[in-house]
Amino acid sequence: MRFFYLILALWLAPSLAFASSNFTRVIPPGPYAVGLKVVTQYDYSRGYGGTSDPVTGVRKTGERARPIQTLVWYPAEASGAGLTLGDYLKLGANDDDFGLSAADRAAAEQAFVAGRTFRLSKARALAELTAPMLAHADAAPVSGKFPVVIYAPSFSAWAFENADLCEFLASQGYVVIASPSLGASTREMTTDVEGIEAQAADIGFLISYAHSLAQADTRKIGVVGYSWGGIANVFAAAKDGRINALVALDGSVRYWPDMIAQTKYVTPARVTAPLLYLAARPKEIEHASAGVDETSSFLTKMIYADVYRVTLNPLQHPNFSSVFDQRLAPDDGDREYDKDEMSAAYGWLETYVLHYLDAYLKNDATGLSFLRRTPRENGTPAHMVTSEWHVSAGSPPTREALAVQAAKSDFATIEADYQALKARAPDFSLSEGELNDWGYRLLAMDRTRAAVSVFKLAAKLYPTSGNAFDSLGEAYAKNGQKAEAVKAYTQSLQLDPSNSNAKAQLEILAQKSAKTK
Repeated sequence: MRFFYLILALWLAPSLAFASSNFTRVIPPGPYAVGLKVVTQYDYSRGYGGTSDPVTGVRKTGERARPIQTLVWYPAEASGAGLTLGDYLKLGANDDDFGLSAADRAAAEQAFVAGRTFRLSKARALAELTAPMLAHADAAPVSGKFPVVIYAPSFSAWAFENADLCEFLASQGYVVIASPSLGASTREMTTDVEGIEAQAADIGFLISYAHSLAQADTRKIGVVGYSWGGIANVFAAAKDGRINALVALDGSVRYWPDMIAQTKYVTPARVTAPLLYLAARPKEIEHASAGVDETSSFLTKMIYADVYRVTLNPLQHPNFSSVFDQRLAPDDGDREYDKDEMSAAYGWLETYVLHYLDAYLKNDATGLSFLRRTPRENGTPAHMVTSEWHVSAGSPPTREALAVQAAKSDFATIEADYQALKARAPDFSLSEGELNDWGYRLLAMDRTRAAVSVFKLAAKLYPTSGNAFDSLGEAYAKNGQKAEAVKAYTQSLQLDPSNSNAKAQLEILAQKSAKTK
């Protein structure tokens, strides 16, 4: 492929002096050189597609597990010539098909590059394709441990769509890992919960993969998502409390509240990782999505997380991709802001992301101070950036939070603790099944007094349940409280006359009482 670029350069030589890249790196890189490793691997726990190719109809013969093309940027030792943008573009040719022959792969790469540059002048295309990037292929990693950042691309996009940001973070001491945005069973993403959950599962796969990297400090994990990736990362965080920080680049979490409403687990109580939301300039009301406002926005509901909302006024939604929008912006594009202003805005995007990740993954006080100052105090150009933020309201009302509070009194005050959480969050509740399981787990640990307290709470919350009083009777009996056990079992029988266990236990308790007389 480099031979292809050489031929193109000779062909276009007379006009090269007038061509330059559309993107300028405004913020200098950090202290580390950057390495890039490309790994082709599979998630064997998930299938990918059917038995036949959906395009050709030909029966598949290769691997049918889910392909995960994995890009890893990392702090590296300084080395020779780095990659070009053209090197990155080649990676998009077969990011879900690892079985192409060398000839077929070369043809696919050339077609992919041509398809992404056909709207550029020939000189501009060459300038972009040969533009130097920071990364060096397979460079030797430096020693040390670094926080992990997972990058989740936009809808159906490629893992390198924001290579500039990923390289920049690696130069600042982060291990950055990305994979393409694939649908559940096809290369094309789908606008449904299944599609979001497929990408969220890819994030989980990459977190698991990070544990195999010597440089990765997997105690500190952030997930950056652009557009569709900026809702997939929220879904991932709702299921994985190991995610310590979220970044959404004009993320779909703001624009698709109906997707969140379709799930039971993406709730403010379960998404407690701090969030930095970098937004495009606001649309006029006539162009806003129907039904999307501050009352429906999940961001305003995230009261148990620190949330920072930063608006970059020069940027519209597509402009958040440095590769496919800013670098490969068509020559005939009509934009309100020129390329230098766009590059400057992207520089501020990188600045906010870095300070945020430093604050929450490196416990950097300077980063936190930056986030909580006004844009003007941080030196942003007038009218470029606006920001607002709120801090967490504290621990969310969850069973875990209730357990932590109740444990302080060995569960003696669990009823009052429950009511306190209920007063703070009226929607908080525990099912009878949850309480029953909780109590029996404590019994299995010989925590009988604690189990009694949990079963008492269950009986109070579900006073018509024969099973709740049956379980309470068992706990009383094991705790030596025979009179209370008899009372509980009797109540269980009154509520459920068919409860043979309660009858049997009452007989056993009566026999024991008779023997002690």
